[in-house]
Amino acid sequence: MTYTQLVRPEVLTQPVYEPGRPIEEVARDFGLDPDGILKLASNENPLGPSPLGIKAARRALEEAHLYPDGGCYALRQKLAEIRGVQPSELLIGNGSNEIMVLLCQALLKPGDEVVMGAQSFIAMKLSTMMFGATPVEVPMPGLSHDLDTLAAAVTDKTRIVYLPSPNNPTGDSHSQADIEALINKLPEDVVFLFDEAYAEYMENPPDLRPLIKAGKKVVCTRTFSKIYGLAAFRIGYAYGDAELMGLLGRIRQPFNVNAIAQAAATAALGDEMHVAKSRAVNTAGQAHLACIFKKLGLEYVPSEANFVLLKVENSRRIFEVLQSMGVIIRPLNVYQLPNYVRISVGTEPENDRLGECLEKILAGPEASILLPGATAPQQ
Repeated sequence: MTYTQLVRPEVLTQPVYEPGRPIEEVARDFGLDPDGILKLASNENPLGPSPLGIKAARRALEEAHLYPDGGCYALRQKLAEIRGVQPSELLIGNGSNEIMVLLCQALLKPGDEVVMGAQSFIAMKLSTMMFGATPVEVPMPGLSHDLDTLAAAVTDKTRIVYLPSPNNPTGDSHSQADIEALINKLPEDVVFLFDEAYAEYMENPPDLRPLIKAGKKVVCTRTFSKIYGLAAFRIGYAYGDAELMGLLGRIRQPFNVNAIAQAAATAALGDEMHVAKSRAVNTAGQAHLACIFKKLGLEYVPSEANFVLLKVENSRRIFEVLQSMGVIIRPLNVYQLPNYVRISVGTEPENDRLGECLEKILAGPEASILLPGATAPQQ
């Protein structure tokens, strides 16, 4: 008997998450200097990590021989103070992605359904399938979640409704009133999962804490990977009803968040200067990229996060050509968006370099892979 015959059936149909290509891998494949490669594929903070977070992480390394605090006490206390919740209403995870997995592990069984947008962040779809449940993918006309359609897709099999806002990869976001209206339509046995990974890039993100306090079955998740720049540490958190946080805490792995990550995240919460600068650079970068795309006659989808979608004719080929030029972006075939690529917002020089590469492509023999009907200018 083979291992394939031994594993659960869900393992055999489970799609594999495809991350943005690492700089070192692209350097090897194309014979490039890693220091000259620009990575705009994974929505990372172009300013780097929070300086306060890194300083605390270095201090924590001195005690790397000790196990971490399994309850993340210091971090939960700091988060409770900042977010205006109780420590018991918080759960810390190995990235907010782990919390999605824990929620699915706790709530789902084969035959259950999770309602989500067809182009919602794919990690939730993968988490759903992992436990034998069915992802119900609702169409997203105009690359935006239709909240009425999400509500209409709920059946007696639905256990979770998932909404990221802003959404990765489409960048769409929704108002407080519209989200509250959706939540109020949900049956009492359905949990609403609100993914706020990019909320810190918004000026006034929705605040669902009043609904949680009112007893609505709402869970919100955030991450330290984006605006705080701590992606390598893999740390995020959820806030919601204390009963649910306690239940999820029962099934998390012991010491699921390492001590270095806890120290970095706790310190980064006080790094207001880094957060403000990151938000300002992102706002300016969004405008900068919009100018570049308009100048080149390219269609794009703006967002309130730290990335944009660029419409192209051949996403896989653009992905390959830009890599050969030392720029990594993200094709979106896995999201059923073969004519779009996702581009992270960089610093001004990084955005300029991307623009120069796109301009070279438009002036070359493969111009049509970027812009339908485009041809290289005659010499």
